[in-house]
Amino acid sequence: MSIRRLLSSLPSALLCGALLSSCATLAPPSGAPVAAYRATLELSGRLSVNYSRDGKAESLSGKFNWTQTPQRVDVSLASPLGQIIAAISVTPRQATLTQAGKAPRTADDIDSLSAQTLGWALPVSGLRDWLQGYATAADGSRFVASPAHDSVTTRDGWRLRYVSWQEEGAAASRPKRIDAERLAGGQVDEMAIRIVIDEPAS
Repeated sequence: MSIRRLLSSLPSALLCGALLSSCATLAPPSGAPVAAYRATLELSGRLSVNYSRDGKAESLSGKFNWTQTPQRVDVSLASPLGQIIAAISVTPRQATLTQAGKAPRTADDIDSLSAQTLGWALPVSGLRDWLQGYATAADGSRFVASPAHDSVTTRDGWRLRYVSWQEEGAAASRPKRIDAERLAGGQVDEMAIRIVIDEPAS
C-alpha cells in the first residue's frame, strides 16, 4: 500500500490533531542569528503535504526522523500514530526507498525516486540546508534565515518561510516551523509542505 493510501486511511480527527499540534511556537532570542550549520545532524518532527495534480487536491500528514552526515541522509516517515511507513536513504551515488512489505526501490536521485513512489518529489537535497535555516537563493547566493530575514525563493523554485523558532543557547536560534511552497515545475500543479521540528531531547 502506498504512503498516500496509508495516511489517507487514518481517521481525519487524527490528522487534524497532528496539524493543530504543529501550531505551537517558541519566540527566538531578540535578534539571535541562526545557529551554525552542522554537517552531521539528527532531528525529528511532523510533516504535512498539500498538493494538487490534474485538478485533484491531495494531502498527507505524519511524523519523520532525519539523520544526516556529510555523505548520507536517512529519513523515516511514519503515520501520526508512529507506524513506520517508509524509509529513505540517500548517498551521492544512489537513493533507496523501502516500504513495509515491499522490496527496496532505487534510483540515481531522490527526486525521481520519490516522485515515482510517493507521487511527489521529496526535496531531500534542499532539506539538508532548510532544516537548519540555510538555502541557496534564486540568484545563487547563500541565504541564512533569521527572525528578521525569514523568507527566500530558492534556486530550484521553492518559496520558503521560517514561521517560528526555537532557542539554542542564549545567542542562537534554530527553525521550529518551515513552510515551503513549490512555485512551478515538478510532477504536480501546486505543492505546499509544512515542517515542524521537535525540540531536542534534554
